[in-house]
Amino acid sequence: MPFPSLTASDYRPPPWLRSPHVQSALGSSPLRRRHGERSLAACGAITTGHIIDGGDGVRLHGLHSVVPGAEPHGLVLLLHGWEGSVDSSYMRLTAAKLLQAGFEVFRLNFRDHGDTHHLNEEMFHSNRIGEVVHAACEVARRFARRPMAVAGYSLGGNFALRLALHAPSVGLPLAHVAAICPVLDPARTMEAMENGLPLYLWYFERKWRGSLARKRELFPQLHAFDDSVLGLRMRPLTQWMVERHTDFGSLDRYFDGYSIAGERLAALSVPASILMAEDDPVIPVDGFRALRLPSTARLEISPWGGHCGFLESRRLDGFAERWVAQRLADVLAG
Repeated sequence: MPFPSLTASDYRPPPWLRSPHVQSALGSSPLRRRHGERSLAACGAITTGHIIDGGDGVRLHGLHSVVPGAEPHGLVLLLHGWEGSVDSSYMRLTAAKLLQAGFEVFRLNFRDHGDTHHLNEEMFHSNRIGEVVHAACEVARRFARRPMAVAGYSLGGNFALRLALHAPSVGLPLAHVAAICPVLDPARTMEAMENGLPLYLWYFERKWRGSLARKRELFPQLHAFDDSVLGLRMRPLTQWMVERHTDFGSLDRYFDGYSIAGERLAALSVPASILMAEDDPVIPVDGFRALRLPSTARLEISPWGGHCGFLESRRLDGFAERWVAQRLADVLAG
């Protein structure tokens, strides 16, 4: 691929922002959420909500944004991380940068994310790639502009790369995929959270328990589990979910089902850009150095950034959203 105009080497945060924990905490803070709201509103884009067909009766929700009076370079599908949503700060800020760069944007909620628990009876799990592939095809049909690209953060980066792997077989003409701190090996990610700063495990456990409680409230006959389930820690709670709500049978097979580690991305035919932080406290960086990637994929590792932080200043602007917008502009609008 052509040499990009913005790379990880351009990211040099001030010293006070070089802690991975400061990066990760501020990246999901209410201050940055408000910054995302204001930045997206300032674009002057028209945003509309849509229910998207995920196949087999599955319904997913998303938001389409376009600046009126401008002819977009193309359409970018944005995918959030686990227990995030279309309204996560990084999603709004990335959408704002893309809109400013001349793209239209579709932010897709995964099942049971962003207050969409009522749309489907069965609960979300990370191997539900089929419905995301189907939804991406539906988005491409509904907003028939070419080219189309996809970008995702954390688990959304994992989904984006798996979507790109499936794209040729379903006739989805993706021009590029960009992934920020994507989950590579879910088993290693689980271990990193269990052995790392307790804050991260507590954060995801709290959000997932709230999501499961909401699911039980909406569909009590199907999800008749008691509060003792909601009191489980992350590993046993995941084991419970796998045994009762998937066909994988074991945690190892479930994790292997959505792993993209090692050689699994070697067959990627869609040009790809991956941005990772050396100091990510949630996703171990070692797995990225062991990736086998095709010549059309570019991996960039920054010394700093935390988990999907990449903050640059006191205003809480992020390098990652600039990187996504510039990378796709280099590829699609050049």
